[in-house]
Amino acid sequence: MRIAIFGALTGVLLSAGAMAQSSTDEDAAAAVAAPVITAEDREKGLEIWGKIHQVLAHPRCTNCHTPDDRPRWSGPNYGKPRVHGMNISAGDSRIGAETLPCSTCHGDRNTGVRHAPPGAPHWQLPPVEFAWWGKSAAEICAQVKDPDRNGGRSLGEIAKHVDHDALLHWAWTPGLGREPAPFSRDELSAFFLAWEATGAPCP
Repeated sequence: MRIAIFGALTGVLLSAGAMAQSSTDEDAAAAVAAPVITAEDREKGLEIWGKIHQVLAHPRCTNCHTPDDRPRWSGPNYGKPRVHGMNISAGDSRIGAETLPCSTCHGDRNTGVRHAPPGAPHWQLPPVEFAWWGKSAAEICAQVKDPDRNGGRSLGEIAKHVDHDALLHWAWTPGLGREPAPFSRDELSAFFLAWEATGAPCP
């Protein structure tokens, strides 16, 4: 009987030891995998994030990155920010398919007429998960880094998205009477890569 009890206790202890060793190994592996972010990296990263935020928080971006189906009108030419006129709703489709399609007024390019409905390929609102209208820099930063809220992308993939998406390019060529987003799309793409290299710190 004593031998059986001793054997059982020995098995439990060996199992616990193996689990503890496994946990220690996992912690060690995580420590090796985790990048070391220095104070200098963080300072540089936050400076780069500040530039990225200038673009993302600009009306050319925030007016469409809304938490509902209503695009916004805001910026120097609009006075007080407000929802899109004419009771426009993008619906769950994000292209207005349920009510009035965005393409009814928005073509695939600008018209060249001052303050006319702007145009770009595939005019639509981004998915509601990408909404950051009214959010702080810290909230937007966390969202941009979260694959569940950025389309499943790494920061490198976001840089490619900025570089290749024709609709995003409109932000820097918004048509007569509209202020373009700051910097350029090439610069924004480079900012994301440089920010990633610093560990992508958030404020």
